[in-house]
Formats: sequence, structure tokens, C-alpha cells
Amino acid sequence: MRIPEFAYLRIVWILTGIWVCAPAHAEEPGFGEVLSAVVGVRAQIPEDARTAEALGTERVGSGIVIDENGLVVTIGYLILEATSVEILLPNDVTTPGRIVAYDHDTGFGLVRARTALGVHAMSLGNSQKLAESDQVLVASFGGVETVRPAKVASRRVFAGYWEYLLDNAIFTAPAHPVFGGAALLDSDGSLLGVGSLAVSDAIPGHYMPGNMFVPIERFLPIMGDLLAHGRSTGKRRPWLGVYSEEVSGRVFVRRVADGGPAAAAGVESGDVILTVSDKPIRSMEDFYRNVWALGDAGVAVPITILKDSGPTRVTLKSVDRYQWLKLGHQR
Repeated sequence: MRIPEFAYLRIVWILTGIWVCAPAHAEEPGFGEVLSAVVGVRAQIPEDARTAEALGTERVGSGIVIDENGLVVTIGYLILEATSVEILLPNDVTTPGRIVAYDHDTGFGLVRARTALGVHAMSLGNSQKLAESDQVLVASFGGVETVRPAKVASRRVFAGYWEYLLDNAIFTAPAHPVFGGAALLDSDGSLLGVGSLAVSDAIPGHYMPGNMFVPIERFLPIMGDLLAHGRSTGKRRPWLGVYSEEVSGRVFVRRVADGGPAAAAGVESGDVILTVSDKPIRSMEDFYRNVWALGDAGVAVPITILKDSGPTRVTLKSVDRYQWLKLGHQR
């Protein structure tokens, strides 16, 4: 049976101790208007895209409207290498969008609607003060029935296998099933983070299913760059094309990117990364930070890998990941 909105919000209030329905001031948006800013995002990706095999050629998730002109922030992998994007609204309404930006360093993506959306923009909150055990709400596209109460399980560094490192990532539990681009909300209905992943270790060292969110504070300093240039204009980090996995203090190569620097240097699946520039590697975080410390994209990266035949030293000619991706149709 469909639960009326007021009754559902009261259940959320009871579960979380947060009253999110009544605004502090009459002119502020109510919770229904806040949720209307959580829209759907659907992107089409060509079959020859670099990310098509891993992420698919049709990607669907959520996004959050953050200005009155239809600017939508989402998780970047939904729109990466896309040739077209649509914004989904209630009652099966769709409107075309334009890809504005993709930023690998943070993971954010931006899309702008080509027509008016008619929804109230969500305000951006302050996730820097968000701490373990704080209560939050997670909402994906689909209205009030998608809202789930959660708690912050941990704040910590997240190292992704795709040469991605995020400081002070937000991990929540229990897990929300529709996490890609979902909104992490505080009790005022302000945006604290954007959903990225499902994880099994929301608390490090323990089995606890949950989600990882990219903190909104990582977005604000680069927002101007994203709007003007389609990506942040900071340091171009060296990229090697290594998809890695950390096991018991060792970093294993899961696979290498076709046409990437690692493949060109003979790095293979099953190799173990022992050193970068003679510095021991004991974690994926070690691996990335030591590579990035060598300089900008294009720098030579000397590494020692353990193969079946024994330790082997190779030098990789790093590149800018954006040059490897097929982004000709995007900004």
C-alpha cells in the first residue's frame, strides 16, 4: 500500500530523530520541494567508449538540481564518454540535457537541462562538520518513497581501483540500493554529498554494507572551473592505466587499460607493485600518492613489479587520463 507523504515523513522522523517536514520559515521550501530537486539522469554511451565494457552503454542514476537554470550535479561515471544525456522527471517526463563537466579527481559530473525543469534548486550544505554517528537522509530519484534514514559510519580516505583517491569521503549505513548520484541530505534538506558506490566496509575492518558519498565541499572550490572549462584546472595528475587491488599490504594489478601506459610497458594482470621511484608500496593510497608526487601528467614513473620471473623494474610514460578517454563529443 502506498504510504501518504506526511505519514512516511513521520516514520523517517521517528527512525532518525530528524524532523524534516516543516521548514524553519514559511518562505523556505518544504520537504516535498526539496525532493523535487532530485532528478533522474540517463546517458547513452557509444560501444567503442573506453568505459563501455565496465560501466555499460546506457547508464541511469540520479542527480541534484543546484540552480534555477537547471544545473544538475551528479556522479561523473554516469555521464563519462556519453554522447547524449536526458534528465528524468516524475510522471515519465524527460527533457534533454547538455554535458557541462566531468572531473576525474573528485568524481563529480555536471549536466544542464536544455529546457526549464520547473523545480526548486537544492541548497548546498556543509559536510565538513559531518561526523561519525551523525544522522542523515539519502534520497534518489523517485520522490519520498526513495528516502532512507542513515548514519555516518566513517569519514576516511577512499582509494578506488581506477587511480582515484578521495580524502575525507563520507561512508553511510545501511546501504541505499539506488546510490549512483543520490543526494545525501541534512535535517534542513541541504545537500551534503553525492552518491558514488556501494561498499561492504562502511566501517573499516568490519563487514557493514553501506554507501560512499563524495563530500559537497570538494565541489564548491572547483565549481567555477567546471562551468568554464568542463574540468578543474589544477595539476594534471599522471595516469598509468593500472586497475589495482590491495590485499594484505600488497598492491596487485587486476588489469591494465588497453592502450594505456602500463600496457605499453608490459605490466600485466597478477603483477605486484613493489616500489614507485624506489619507495615501498604497501597500499593503493601509497601507490597513487607516490606516483602523483613525481610531477604532472607526462612524467616518467619508474616502478618495480613482481612477476612470476621475479622483481622487474620498468618505467612508465604517464599521460593525462582525459587524453585516453574518448571525450571528443564532450567539452
